[in-house]
Amino acid sequence: MVPFIDLTRQYKAIEEEILSATRRVFEKGRFILGEEVSAFEEEFARYCGVRYGVGVNSGTDGLYLALKAAGIKQGDEVITVANSFVASAIAISFTGARPLFVDIDPETYNIDLNALEGLLKKRRTKERRGMIKAILPVHLYGHPAEMEGIMDLARRYHLLVIEDACQAHGAEFRGKKAGSFGVMGCFSFYPTKNLGGSGDGGFVITDDHKLYEKLRLLRCYGEKKKYRHILQGGNSRLDEIQAAILRVKLRYLDQWNEQRRKKALLYKKRLEGSGVICPVEKDGVRHVYHLFVIRSKRRNSLQASLKEKGIETLIHYPIPIHLQEAYNDLGYRRGDFPVTEKCAREILSLPFFPELSQREIDEVGDRVKNFCKGR
Repeated sequence: MVPFIDLTRQYKAIEEEILSATRRVFEKGRFILGEEVSAFEEEFARYCGVRYGVGVNSGTDGLYLALKAAGIKQGDEVITVANSFVASAIAISFTGARPLFVDIDPETYNIDLNALEGLLKKRRTKERRGMIKAILPVHLYGHPAEMEGIMDLARRYHLLVIEDACQAHGAEFRGKKAGSFGVMGCFSFYPTKNLGGSGDGGFVITDDHKLYEKLRLLRCYGEKKKYRHILQGGNSRLDEIQAAILRVKLRYLDQWNEQRRKKALLYKKRLEGSGVICPVEKDGVRHVYHLFVIRSKRRNSLQASLKEKGIETLIHYPIPIHLQEAYNDLGYRRGDFPVTEKCAREILSLPFFPELSQREIDEVGDRVKNFCKGR
């Protein structure tokens, strides 16, 4: 049996630190927006290389509140990709705006610059071009999107960039952290993420003080001070216990990411000659391998074969967002994004986490190779 992920291995390695952190919260008796949240906001913002950070209750809310703080509203359009978790689109929809999808690069699975520029050029009339207000690139699987090109296009077309870095904690593009390029960057602390809590949690980073202040209002009822509400906000606060746990784990993030990078290299070496397509790491990028995703034209049969051998796998993501029933109203059809759809038919996420053993990697790799060779 090789599990897809085993969070207990990580917990056992830092058990005493986690228990000490949670004990500290209970001894203080403050569980909402206390010292732990404030300290973690400063620490994670500093780690990302920005001035400000706001803890929220999920990555989805982080994306939504960032879009809301940026002024995205009913009638606007935001460009993103369809090969992401549906939350990337849902956050746009929650503001009343419309997601506009573009195809992806077949190697990195991130937004394709040519497709992005093609869409922007297609919107030649001032009236139609003016509906597009932002680009929301997704740093999928831990590989940063091509932020240099994206930021250049955003400047040329006067668009905001809000990054979905929910799978890219610590990833870098040309030495700069993912999430720190646009006006805001958003993260998830779902337990399976590279930096994961013991429940839901999210974060927004920014260098803009006005956006920072607006995010703080939006996450807590628009409350400037107790019982004084200056705008219509909601309830999206990062819990003190989660912040305390995340402060412990943040100290290990670079170490865990380096372990992921080493395990990825071991996988790639073991899978040489198998015929499956392994993840790439583009020049100037520091991939943090949130997932190890391969591609095979016989994906479904391969997954079934691995399951028979006790190897757990998942598919991230089997149905592109533009083909989801929830987004039928957008008018997209099968075939609109051929690269996205081809990848969705072929991708398979193998067991992957920092504590995965050499023996487990060898077993998975050998099983994949044997299947591909018909053994």
